[in-house]
Amino acid sequence: MTSKTQISRGTLLEAMAKDIQAGVFTPGTWLKQIDLENRYGATRMEVRRALDQLSSKRLVRHVPNRGYHVHALDDRQADEIREVRIVLETAAADTIVQNATAADRQELRALAQRFSDLVLTGTLLEQYEANVAFHIRLLKLCSNQELVNLALDIRGRGPSAPATQWKTRARIEQSGREHFLMIEAIEAGDAPALRSILTAHIRQSAEKELARIQPPQRRRG
Repeated sequence: MTSKTQISRGTLLEAMAKDIQAGVFTPGTWLKQIDLENRYGATRMEVRRALDQLSSKRLVRHVPNRGYHVHALDDRQADEIREVRIVLETAAADTIVQNATAADRQELRALAQRFSDLVLTGTLLEQYEANVAFHIRLLKLCSNQELVNLALDIRGRGPSAPATQWKTRARIEQSGREHFLMIEAIEAGDAPALRSILTAHIRQSAEKELARIQPPQRRRG
């Protein structure tokens, strides 16, 4: 749980957004300002400003004379957000491949391994957080910072709560394998393969669809 000590406005916004995405507040939950003040050690004005910002990001919805509740996406919105994610994250593939150093690839591999380990031993929340950590690290290899900011923002508009991230246990395991495929594509200098894997990954495609992607070939020399 977030500490009840006083936190800055930026940290408050980040903490509330993270809790929404992590499923602490599930879709449709009404957010009582007094409870938020106590949880985050913030003033009423600070909580209200954070809620207004979260509303602009479409993480919460403001209903006049009633308050704020966590936004619940319908299927159309969720599908459209996934398609926008594909556009942004695949656009980053070229510079991700170009910029990734051996140290970057080693760090990505460690994050991918942590996610795979947690598939077997961790909670759904731990799996969710490990998955987010891998994708943030991957995106930050992109040279275009505005593209990265947009991609991270649109990720935050996706379905909240870890239970919505994967359709089945098999899909969680497949996601873990796809993380390693992304790293292999980066090591091979194969941006088209990375784009294909990212597309299948975001769309939650079946493994048989992913198998159609040509395995990345390692660069020589």
